Amino acid sequence: MNGNYRHTQRAPLCLLVYGTAVMFLVLGCVLRNEPVIQWVFPLTGLLMLILAASLHHLTVEDEGDRLTISFGPIPLFRRSIKYENIASVEIGRTTILDGWGIHMSFRGGWVWNVWGRDCVVLRLRKGILRVGTDDADQLSEFLNRRLTEQEPTSRGR
Repeated sequence: MNGNYRHTQRAPLCLLVYGTAVMFLVLGCVLRNEPVIQWVFPLTGLLMLILAASLHHLTVEDEGDRLTISFGPIPLFRRSIKYENIASVEIGRTTILDGWGIHMSFRGGWVWNVWGRDCVVLRLRKGILRVGTDDADQLSEFLNRRLTEQEPTSRGR
């Protein structure tokens, strides 16, 4: 395959989650003599740290026969889509209600987004996936080129 693709988008929103996690950890230490808070706040802070590190950035990468979308640097959330399962690709925008993270969209399909409203809409054989990116033009161009290159082989099957 000619023209591999890999792009990572970073998001400042995780700084708010990191800050909140640190606040819970500090309050857990300061209020360690309070029966419930001494356990709940540190545990909540730790879980928020893990969540923030899991949603710090979003990487979209070509892996030969599939496109991989993964949040990180802790790789808890990852999805792969085989190119043969992508029917079409277009540049789009998420709505304010779509927001950030991983969830169903009110318009149907899934949203994987870390920051901003630009996205690439993947119309899959079964469903829709909106992939948030600050590189929508290049990702769309890469995917459309990849789908065009794949057409002759999929017709011969």
